[in-house]
Amino acid sequence: MLPEITNSISSDASLLSDQQSRRRALLELCVGYGLILLVIWTPRPWQRLLYLAALAWILLVTFLSFDGWKTTGLRPSRPGRSLWIVPLALLLAAGAILFAIQFQTLHPPHSTSLFIRTFWGYAIWSFVQQFLLQCFVLLRLLRILPTQRSAVAAAVSLFAVAHLPNPILTIMTLLWGSAACLLFLRYRNLYTLGLVHAIFGITLAITVPGPISRNMRVGLGYLRYPSHHNLHLSQSDHIVSTDVCVTAEAPTLRSARHALP
Repeated sequence: MLPEITNSISSDASLLSDQQSRRRALLELCVGYGLILLVIWTPRPWQRLLYLAALAWILLVTFLSFDGWKTTGLRPSRPGRSLWIVPLALLLAAGAILFAIQFQTLHPPHSTSLFIRTFWGYAIWSFVQQFLLQCFVLLRLLRILPTQRSAVAAAVSLFAVAHLPNPILTIMTLLWGSAACLLFLRYRNLYTLGLVHAIFGITLAITVPGPISRNMRVGLGYLRYPSHHNLHLSQSDHIVSTDVCVTAEAPTLRSARHALP
């Protein structure tokens, strides 16, 4: 009789612990994602303050609820297993570049040094986005939702919503977000995903005309995109570009015949 009572108490304690873990994960996710959306849709000067608040919250809860280096993909146990994704991404990028050459929409920086100066910040931001999607969002949804499939679907949906109202980025994040989540669950390698994200993002930036992608802006920045399309446009009016903020944008200076109305 005593062992049965002990087992029952242990089971109840485990259930209570799981419920508390789910509630905590839900709270962390709701606050963090809510702050991200506020950053995307809030004008300056409040946007900068909200950005710092979102950064502080995500760093804090990541530290307090750290799932481990291997679980988060920050220390892959077998990093070479996922490397095949990189040449596949480069092949797809090459196809997009050839397509852009055919339609005369390719607009890369004019030198290697300019290319590096333009996109080094975006390359770092690509890794940060993957950390947000996989480590901050997906791992918490895996604790909250009953199945892995539902967690992936929810994570991808949240990732895409953060790119509204930009239709190109929303579609791309639905596709890449789905693939990235599945690849993460299989290989647990955040570095490969960050590299592939950078390849796809930079390819999109240099192959799609700025007036169409609106310089890869999202949220309020997308809506405030200037109406004059034939100039190189900075993001000084709004710092958000893809998720929260991107430190570099693709050059959009091109002839008038390449600029769409």
